[in-house]
Amino acid sequence: MKNEKLIEALNNCAAHCNYCADACLDEDNIQMMVDCIRIDRACAEVCNTTANLLAANFENVRAMVEYCQQICTQCAEECEKHDHDHCKECAEACRKCAEACEAYLG
Repeated sequence: MKNEKLIEALNNCAAHCNYCADACLDEDNIQMMVDCIRIDRACAEVCNTTANLLAANFENVRAMVEYCQQICTQCAEECEKHDHDHCKECAEACRKCAEACEAYLG
């Protein structure tokens, strides 16, 4: 499949973001996690949509991949503010996805 590595990174990032958002809901100080939950949800949506467009071999995706790179970076930065394992793992997946987007944009 064309763009398989990017699609894999996008799907992995979306899964980590969804997991992180859900795990944040179980934290003691949920108010502290609101921004993390919101950007996790947005990042997952953007990654899923971008992966679906690429898998459908849609050609006009450059702006979407650029936005995806941006939101993945923002999500990583937010998750890195927190000490929870799920946030650290999400930040790592987001960073890898941002790098995959950058490689695609080359």
